[in-house]
Amino acid sequence: MSKPPTFQEAMTISAERIALWDAGELSDEVLADEVGQLVGHRDGARGFFVVSLTSDSPLMDRLPETLVMQLREAGEDVVDLTARNLAMSTAMALHHERQQDQTMREGSLKVQARSLDLLKQLEANLVKEKLEKLIAGLEGKGEEKDFYDRWNYDEEQRGAIKKSLLAVAS
Repeated sequence: MSKPPTFQEAMTISAERIALWDAGELSDEVLADEVGQLVGHRDGARGFFVVSLTSDSPLMDRLPETLVMQLREAGEDVVDLTARNLAMSTAMALHHERQQDQTMREGSLKVQARSLDLLKQLEANLVKEKLEKLIAGLEGKGEEKDFYDRWNYDEEQRGAIKKSLLAVAS
């Protein structure tokens, strides 16, 4: 059994596979199987999401059902990373808007939209549980409080994050 890829290796593998998929050289099923192997480990999942959520590829805008199934099967880590990506991209979109950096803002908004869409397709109970913890953290309670404190998000960013987390349920 080979060892799981590092974060860096997972980013490289993800970029290569997504490029092949974009070129029509990799089927939805093969891509889903390979991504399923990556997201079975935290660093692999992190690497996949860093590439897929930010890339110009349409993959995360029109998720193949086979890929959604693999991401659902990966469970808690995928839900956790996707929810955190939603929170962070929401806060960063506001930061970039304040800095008048439209290009970076658009990139953050793309990650936000893709994360929101993916969360709606993942296992509902896991998503609900994670969102409740993240919302409690915004209110200074629970295990996710440190997540927000670490990134030093201000009140406006926290309000925007809460709004985006609540949008998952709508």
